[in-house]
Amino acid sequence: MLHFSKLAAAATLAASLMAGSAGAQTVLKSSDTHPDGYPTVEAVEYFGELVKERTGGRYAVEVYHSAQLGEEKDTIEQVRSGVIELNRVSMAPFNGTVKESIVPALPYIFRSEEHMHKVMDGAVGDQIKTAFEGAGLVALAFYDAGSRSFYNKTKPINSVADMAGLKFRVIQSDIFVDMVAALGANATPMPYGEVYSSIETGVIDGAENNFPSYDTAKHFEVAKHYSLDQHTILPEVFVMNKAAFDKLTPGDQAIFKQAATDSVAKQRELWAAKDAESRKKVEAAGAQITTPDKQGFIDAMKPVYEKHVTDDVLKKMVADVQAVQ
Repeated sequence: MLHFSKLAAAATLAASLMAGSAGAQTVLKSSDTHPDGYPTVEAVEYFGELVKERTGGRYAVEVYHSAQLGEEKDTIEQVRSGVIELNRVSMAPFNGTVKESIVPALPYIFRSEEHMHKVMDGAVGDQIKTAFEGAGLVALAFYDAGSRSFYNKTKPINSVADMAGLKFRVIQSDIFVDMVAALGANATPMPYGEVYSSIETGVIDGAENNFPSYDTAKHFEVAKHYSLDQHTILPEVFVMNKAAFDKLTPGDQAIFKQAATDSVAKQRELWAAKDAESRKKVEAAGAQITTPDKQGFIDAMKPVYEKHVTDDVLKKMVADVQAVQ
């Protein structure tokens, strides 16, 4: 009888452990340099909600906004090494690691945001996603970041000639450094979080970014001249550590990919609203927005393309992007 009781107790304990295991939740960490409420932050939070719902609560996502886990350069290394599982980051810092990511970072490669959507939702986007696996990452989604334009504290920019000698902060990307040099200005790569104080103290004259970043980082307070040259319409990428992704069951992998896809539509909707809201806000605060003749800027990009589009793979990708209508 005692032996039966021991067996029953063991069985009860095993059942309890199995139930606990089935109900256990794996929490994944995701980083974003932008503040709470920013469209990319909300999109990843929405992704997390979908994953939690569709896996019955087995997975949850914690989004660390406002660069809580570090600036983008740091968090890229964290996600590649598996310290964190997820990261939303600009495409440009990957240009030296994922060759194919060079193409969407090229100045004036996209004619409009709609053109960018068609490209990134299609075969070229799939090609770029596949390339990220070589860097130990799974590219789950491409998010909007609008068009990037120059802004500075010194003067309005109406032509390439007005760029001469100005110092601009750029993303840590050789393409961006070369783009600024081709326009006769000086590029200073630095973390996003250092831009405000650097403009304020005169270390740099300005930077380049979209309206929501210009707004939420309060750069409009120290750099009033915003020139709508729209040199890049650079998508951002939401990545997952490949080893962590590979540990998921095929069913869960499908859930994660679909949740990421579903988050794209949400992010685009949020982005369009935020972009309009931010432009209105900075104009009301006194930002001076000018629209230069883009052709001079486009013509100046020839050496940038010659330097960075160096092999047949990239040349074909550029042609494929230009062919998308």
